[in-house]
Amino acid sequence: MDNLVITIGRMYGSGGRQVGQALAKALGVPCYDKELLSEVAKESGFSESVLENYDEKSVNSFYYFQTGMYSTTQLPLHHQLFIAQLNTIKDIAERESCVFVGRCADYVLSEHNNCVNVFIHSSEENRINRAVNEYGIDEKGAKKHVNKIDKQREAYYNFYSTNKWGELTNYDLCIDSSIGVENTVKVIEEYISRR
Repeated sequence: MDNLVITIGRMYGSGGRQVGQALAKALGVPCYDKELLSEVAKESGFSESVLENYDEKSVNSFYYFQTGMYSTTQLPLHHQLFIAQLNTIKDIAERESCVFVGRCADYVLSEHNNCVNVFIHSSEENRINRAVNEYGIDEKGAKKHVNKIDKQREAYYNFYSTNKWGELTNYDLCIDSSIGVENTVKVIEEYISRR
């Protein structure tokens, strides 16, 4: 049987990372969020700092033509990094049961037989409050920051997948995290046990 893999797509400030970490702990499996970058660096040879610079940010092809970073014989760096990440996600899913947060993991693992794809969302007000109170974002610019990060995630996901970020039909389960991290984890565990 294939390893159980749970992917967590999330809106910024919805607590998706915390849900992923708590779920992984409850299931006794590793969680890969920023940790994935270390794994990609080990497997690909790219430095972690380069991977962090491009993490979940899309750059359109026009950018490469303007900056001269694109040649006909080599993929742009951004695409090379995505492919390295894609390969690492697949390798980890083959190796062990785990939780992935973001990074198009649901799309990358679309052919993995034992994969549960979850999307975590919440109201803008809740997400702004979390950004200010838990992430230390300045209150004056919090709304703008929350929307900016969501736009980056959406652009990245839509650029590298044939799916649309946040579209309900791409996920097995969509949950409003306003019920709290612990309750959100319980809902996911219940879904997994009934699946």
